[in-house]
Amino acid sequence: MNEGNPTPDPSPSRTDGDFELARPGAAPGPTGVEAGGAPEGTATGDERAEVRRADPDTDRGATGRPRPLHDPDPYSTPPYGGPGPWAPAPPVQHPLATPAHGTPSAEAPVPAPPGHPGAGAPAASEPAVPAPARSPEAVPDLAPRQDPAAPPTPRYDPWNPAPPSEQGAPLQHTGAPLALTPTRRRRRARGRLLGAFIGISLLAGGIGGFAGAWIEREGTTEVRLPQAGAVPEGRDRDSVAGIAARALPSVVTLHVRGADEAGTGTGFVLDGRGHILTNNHVVAPASSGGDITVTFSSGDTAEAEVVGRDSGYDLAVVRVKGVQGLTPLALGDSDGVRVGDPVVAIGAPFDLANTVTSGIVSAKERPITAGGEKGDGSDVSYVDALQTDAPINPGNSGGPLLDSHARVIGINSAIRSAGRDADSTEGQSGSVGLGFAIPVNQARRVAEELINTGHATHPVIGVTLDMDYSGDGARIDTRGGAGGSAVAEGGPGDRAGLKPGDLITGVEGHPVHSGEELIVRVRAHRPGDRLRLTVGRPGAERTVTLKLGAASGQN
Repeated sequence: MNEGNPTPDPSPSRTDGDFELARPGAAPGPTGVEAGGAPEGTATGDERAEVRRADPDTDRGATGRPRPLHDPDPYSTPPYGGPGPWAPAPPVQHPLATPAHGTPSAEAPVPAPPGHPGAGAPAASEPAVPAPARSPEAVPDLAPRQDPAAPPTPRYDPWNPAPPSEQGAPLQHTGAPLALTPTRRRRRARGRLLGAFIGISLLAGGIGGFAGAWIEREGTTEVRLPQAGAVPEGRDRDSVAGIAARALPSVVTLHVRGADEAGTGTGFVLDGRGHILTNNHVVAPASSGGDITVTFSSGDTAEAEVVGRDSGYDLAVVRVKGVQGLTPLALGDSDGVRVGDPVVAIGAPFDLANTVTSGIVSAKERPITAGGEKGDGSDVSYVDALQTDAPINPGNSGGPLLDSHARVIGINSAIRSAGRDADSTEGQSGSVGLGFAIPVNQARRVAEELINTGHATHPVIGVTLDMDYSGDGARIDTRGGAGGSAVAEGGPGDRAGLKPGDLITGVEGHPVHSGEELIVRVRAHRPGDRLRLTVGRPGAERTVTLKLGAASGQN
């Protein structure tokens, strides 16, 4: 049965130990694989089985391998077996199923850990001896038996955070839910409580941050205003009493304090966001630092800040913070007003809040100028005003002039005081029946620009006027500022053919008697409007048409 193999030495010498191994010699004869057989020099399975059945009195089998002097160790105890229970556990193989009992596994042998008696590679000079194959019948079944009716023995999972005593599920999960132990239930409950606490904390922090930002932006004062007042019983809706009842909740009194002066004025609500329209000269004391307090008809007060102002139109917009229930006044059409129409003025003359007066429209398109206290003309306002005989006094400035339907048609701005040669916004003498209001159509455009951009634009024709000219009409100066041309190169006047020294005597068919009047007529229009001018002295007049330019106003 061992043809082709050398005959082993029958008398091996004994050395220390249980047995010794004989070094195999080279296999003589040709090598190769015969048809239907195994390679020459290699023991077949039957031959290896024959070796295991060798005579027990013989020290060597037919293959020449020494026979151990003791019985095989059924527990594979080192150094004869594999790693013992103190060796590192092999990695868990997921999701391979455990092979059937008694079936040899095809897995590769696990190498012994470093330092183990079985570790280390064979010497290079010693050829590797192939391990004899074992038939299943000859291998003793050393696996411990388990009663099929008994519950499965828990297996240890090194990746399971629970202690080994609490591990009861197999390593390969079948998809069925795991039983919750009391410890797991407590841990899960603690996790849920912690998650809920973190979520509530984040939500509370977000709400607190939003509320803080809102308070910082909107202020801490909270004012709730009534809706437009109801018409008193027995009074017509369009009577003075009906107009006053509807408008008073939207009219406010402003108290302004600055570094050097203080004053009182009036304003009215433009929208529900807290914007209030008034005169520039009312809020001017607080322009370089000061306080503005708004008092409503209900007696509630709130702080305000300037949103934008323009001295050329004498208009300003302020905004109150933290106020709810604002009712804006409706804006009318000042172009549709006719002389003799009834009007109602509301304000705080001499700090007497909620004062109502009535009258009529006395005239339209009155060119007036106001201001000029600075001396350089930067604070002069030019207004193509509505004139009214409704009593207006100091403190009425910025208040609404209402038509018979309680719609705003003008903003009360100036009065002609007795004993004065100029229009006044600050005089302390009483009304003589000459009050002036900025038309609401002009005020609407300026207010929109102040709210949107913080400043207003002025329509211009691009020329420098000779304000010292005493003749009739508005004359273009012979030289401009800083020694330049009086007609701006490339400006509207230059493109229309205007020349230095030209005399402008009319705008859109209306006569012009001075430079101030020309400015007022021009500012009654919008930038981009086309304007027709009458140029030259009587008998030598010509008409030019130009497109108005735009210039930023002064605050």
